Amino acid sequence: MSQRRKFIKQSLLGSAFLLPGVAASCAESKTKSGAAAGEKPLILSTWNHGIPANHDAWEKLEETGSILDAVEAGVRNTELDLENLSVGLQGLPDREGITTLDASIMTGDGSCGSVAFVRQIKHPISLARAVMEKTPHVMLVGEGARQFAIAEGFPLEEEKLSPKAQIEYDKWKVTSQYKPIINIENHDTIGMIGLDSNGKLAGSCTTSGLAYKMHGRVGDSPIIGAGLFVDDEVGAATATGLGESIIRICASFLIVELMRQGRTPQEACEEAIRRLVAKNKGIQDIQAGFLAINKEGEVGGFAVHPGFNYAKATKEGNVLIDAGSYFK
Repeated sequence: MSQRRKFIKQSLLGSAFLLPGVAASCAESKTKSGAAAGEKPLILSTWNHGIPANHDAWEKLEETGSILDAVEAGVRNTELDLENLSVGLQGLPDREGITTLDASIMTGDGSCGSVAFVRQIKHPISLARAVMEKTPHVMLVGEGARQFAIAEGFPLEEEKLSPKAQIEYDKWKVTSQYKPIINIENHDTIGMIGLDSNGKLAGSCTTSGLAYKMHGRVGDSPIIGAGLFVDDEVGAATATGLGESIIRICASFLIVELMRQGRTPQEACEEAIRRLVAKNKGIQDIQAGFLAINKEGEVGGFAVHPGFNYAKATKEGNVLIDAGSYFK
């Protein structure tokens, strides 16, 4: 499986990626506009690692017909991507040299689950789903989440930095300066939202968090309403970037509520970015990007600064789209 994932990523990043049994009509992998006519089924995910993630999500959707299964399977791909230093156990550690993970999952009927500050779990997104389906709670954190994982049969991985993360951590320790600048080179999430042909929605979000964060820090990704929010009556939204800035405006919930009031997904993402800019100091060093889908299958994407892109999968193909931004 790891070789298959490696082949997919190396062969298809940066080009239109044909979904199984489907011919792509897009000649280019990137477009300038996030706006599109409504399409179902549909899967969106943040950044270029969304291309292979969307592939696995689409395969799972075809296999099981479940949009929830799809968004879980899609981000599991990224959790295992050894080239990715912002998701999974191979991600960059906190300032103590420990990798801690956050994840959330949600369906359009309001069911949701999340884990935060969890260690040694290869697939925190699957643990978040177990919290949703097997406990009366929404969120488990730290040692409690780890104990629940053990009880549910999740194997514990060796607590050791990946080779790439170790190299980067050793460089950082030379000065140990904490500068949480989030930009295109240092983002911290894969968020995925999906809509099936019957109009059912689901979303997922998983991360290793901000590199060299204080031990115990949790960002937006596992917080329902911040990093992810889904409502079958309206649509879904997910976020990426500096978690603190996203939490301050309850960004994903805000976007869904703006769509409920009649905004398009694109308009809702742009308004949420304007509010984030207004509520955060030092905005020149803050990147955040939002994705949204409404129940009709229209999409939107927008960011604070240029550089945010996202992958969009439909029956026509799987392409990478450059989102617009508040600053040009």
